[in-house]
Amino acid sequence: MKKNKIQNITIAAIGITVIVAIIAYNYSSEQTKQKGFQFGNELAQIQQDVAELQARFYSEKTKWDEGSITKEEMLKYYEEHVGKFEGIISKYDKLSTPELFESSVELFKISSETQLKSDVEYIRWIATGDESAKVRSDTQFQEAYEYENLGLIEFQLAKSGITEFDEAGKFSPPDNVIKQKVIQVSENMKNKCDSEFKNGMNEFDSDEIEIKWFNCFNDAEEWKKGHLP
Repeated sequence: MKKNKIQNITIAAIGITVIVAIIAYNYSSEQTKQKGFQFGNELAQIQQDVAELQARFYSEKTKWDEGSITKEEMLKYYEEHVGKFEGIISKYDKLSTPELFESSVELFKISSETQLKSDVEYIRWIATGDESAKVRSDTQFQEAYEYENLGLIEFQLAKSGITEFDEAGKFSPPDNVIKQKVIQVSENMKNKCDSEFKNGMNEFDSDEIEIKWFNCFNDAEEWKKGHLP
């Protein structure tokens, strides 16, 4: 089976798993009330949109391989794909996310952002034949998979740890928030900062780049502080 087909199936499977988990949450607790239903349904829709967009993304490559569309037609769709993906990612910030689920939603968002970066590199590989772009795409695809799995784990823990629902729409967090996972994600974010802004000698090519690295690193640290119990 070709790798792009395997990726297609993998992403779709993850999306379906997440949606099932969210729907189970929606109908498993009377404490969620209407705000919980709305949040769960909206998050499920975002994850479904991501899964469907990715299925179409790789299907266009299959069409090109089979000769049913031209390379120019495929690349034109890929340009549209990036814009659509950015639009879907922006929806995470519009969710009325209960406090208990903020960390899992952040992980789902990071997963989608990483997948988009993978797609951009994949497009570069198709357009230019640059094999290094394909390597970066594969690496980022795996990272996106890991982030989404972490998000699903944390979502399930949050779902099982609901202890209170109040009129402000917030859930009281349980004692077993996965501290280790938060630290792991933060470290992955910092490693990405290093790979993006440091050169092969682990140094900076300019003061401006060093400032960008510092801001990136600081954002990762602040994210960790904001999500640790």
